[in-house]
Amino acid sequence: MTGCLFCKVASGEIAATVVKRADGLLAFQDINPQAPTHLLVIPTVHIASLKDATDDTLLGRMLGFARDLAREVGIAERGYRIVVNTNADGGQTVFHLHLHLLGGRAMRWPPG
Repeated sequence: MTGCLFCKVASGEIAATVVKRADGLLAFQDINPQAPTHLLVIPTVHIASLKDATDDTLLGRMLGFARDLAREVGIAERGYRIVVNTNADGGQTVFHLHLHLLGGRAMRWPPG
C-alpha cells in the first residue's frame, strides 16, 4: 500500500534492523522498545489490522513465527508477551497488521 510505513520496511525502502525474514513474514526491532526485547512481526503484504485479516492460515503462521523467534532470541524459557493492537481504541498507530513480541523482563498485568 502506498505510504504505509511497514510496507516500506518490508520492501527495504525504509531501513530497519531486521532479525528474521521467512515465508512472507518479517521481524524487526521496534524503534521505541518497551522491553529489553521488542520485535515487530509483520506480513510482507499489506493488511491494515487484525480486523481486516481474512487468512486464518497467515495468522497462525504469524504466531508460530513469533514463537520460534522467541526461542531464537533467547526469551522463550523465561517468558514473553505477544500483543496485537487493533484500530485506534486498541492502541494501533501503524495501520499494517503486526505483532509485538516483548520479553527480557517480567510483564505486569493489566498491561495498560
